[in-house]
Amino acid sequence: MPDSPRVPGNSAESWVQHATDNQVCRITLNRPESLNALTPDQRERLIRLLSEASADPDVRAVVLTGTGRGFCAGADLRGSASADRRVPGDVARTLRLGAQRLIAAVLDCEKPVIAAVNGTAAGLGAHLALACDLVLAAESARFIEVFVRRGLVPDGGGAYLLPRLVGPQRAKELMFFGDALGAAEAERLGLVNRVVPDAELDSTAREWADRLAIGPTRALVLTKQLVNASLDTDRATAFAAEAAAQEINMTTQDAQEGLAGFTARTTPAYRGC
Repeated sequence: MPDSPRVPGNSAESWVQHATDNQVCRITLNRPESLNALTPDQRERLIRLLSEASADPDVRAVVLTGTGRGFCAGADLRGSASADRRVPGDVARTLRLGAQRLIAAVLDCEKPVIAAVNGTAAGLGAHLALACDLVLAAESARFIEVFVRRGLVPDGGGAYLLPRLVGPQRAKELMFFGDALGAAEAERLGLVNRVVPDAELDSTAREWADRLAIGPTRALVLTKQLVNASLDTDRATAFAAEAAAQEINMTTQDAQEGLAGFTARTTPAYRGC
C-alpha cells in the first residue's frame, strides 16, 4: 500500500497518515521521536479517519500501525492543564470526549480493524491496540500498563478491555505492577493473535487485511458487533441479537452469493454489500 505524502510541518495530517489501496485503509501513527504519543489533534484525526472508514463502502478493512520503535506510547501529557487550573468535572469530561471516544471509535468501526504493533504500546496506546479486532505483534513489541508508574488510574477503557481478554486476576496484575509485557507473553495470555518477526509484521498485516477485504464485509461487521456485545448481555439478549443479525445479513448480496457458491461448489466473489 502506498503511503500518503508527508505534509510539511508539525501537523495532525503528517503525524497520522493514511492511504487506501485494494479496499484496505492503512492508518499510520507517524511521530516516531515521541514513540507516537498522541496529541489531542492526532486523537481527533484518528477518530475521524476511523469514522470515515466505517462509512466508506470502498473500505473493507483497516490496518492501524506506527513508525519507528513505538506503536503508541499513550497520550502526550505535555501541555495538559495543571491541577490548580482544573475545576470539578474537567477530568471526567476530558476522558469522555477524548480517550474514551477514541477507543469507542475502534470498537464501533463497521469494518474489521487490525493492529500491527511494531514496538512499545503503553497506556492508552496499549488500549488502542487491544480494542482492535485482531492484533499482530512484532517480536520487539511490548505492552505496558504504565498508569500505576505515574500514580494514575487506567483510562481509555483499559479496565473494560483487559478483564475481557485475560480475566480479572491477570488484568489486576498487569495494572497493579505496570511491568512491560513482551510479545511472546502477550500472545500466551491471549492479548495478541500472533507474534511475527519484526521484518514480517507489515507483510503479515497486509496479507490479513487483504483476506478480510475480499470477505463478506457486512457479515464480518455483524459478527464483530455480536462478539463485542456478548460479554455484556445475558443469553436471551445475545440470542435475540444473533437472530436480528442473521435477519439483516440474509438481505445482503454477499449472503446470497455465499449460499449460491456453496450450492454450486464455486468460490464466492464477495462485494461487501
